[in-house]
Amino acid sequence: MRIDIWSDVVCPWCYIGKRRLESALARFEHADEVDVHWHSFQLDPSHPKGHREPVFDTLAKKVGAPPAQVRQMTGQVTELAAAEGLTYALDRAISVNTIDAHRVSHLAAKHGLGGQMHERLLGAHLGEGEIVDDPDTLVRLAAEVGVPEDETRKVLASDAYADAVQADIREARGLGITGVPFFVLNRAYGVSGAQPADTFLSALRTARAGAVTTG
Repeated sequence: MRIDIWSDVVCPWCYIGKRRLESALARFEHADEVDVHWHSFQLDPSHPKGHREPVFDTLAKKVGAPPAQVRQMTGQVTELAAAEGLTYALDRAISVNTIDAHRVSHLAAKHGLGGQMHERLLGAHLGEGEIVDDPDTLVRLAAEVGVPEDETRKVLASDAYADAVQADIREARGLGITGVPFFVLNRAYGVSGAQPADTFLSALRTARAGAVTTG
């Protein structure tokens, strides 16, 4: 059974959705048959490369809200994350262009470490205030999950995997995906957003039953 997930490494809801899916998989009778594939998506591809800005400032501009309202909004998502065992520190988070982080994720996937890399990047941005477009930071984070440092540096010094990132984004558009997280089960069932674990579990069971029936 295959699960394809489109996600951005700076997306608070993506981390929550990841945890909720994992909770569902822990209860899914056929979890050992599941193969997860991560795909790149950029929430803001227009964010200038090299430009770094506190997330609170970015959100304030985006929604046209005062700082107090932004803090209230992020406080709500932080509480929801905490309920999934995640610790967010969005007051420390820095908005960046995520193309390089996604390129490193594709490199990690080549080593069979795509899921681990995505997890590490989400935690680094959302919980640790790491700047996930900084080359040295990306090299260090990749090394933590087992990607050789020299390979990561070589990728970051080139445009390697940029085509793969764009291919993921084009595929998302082709599927009508406009926001993330987005989950596709067995290339047949779509689940949009960070749904409750029970919703994921129901979808998993439905997708597997459909695969067994058609298989």
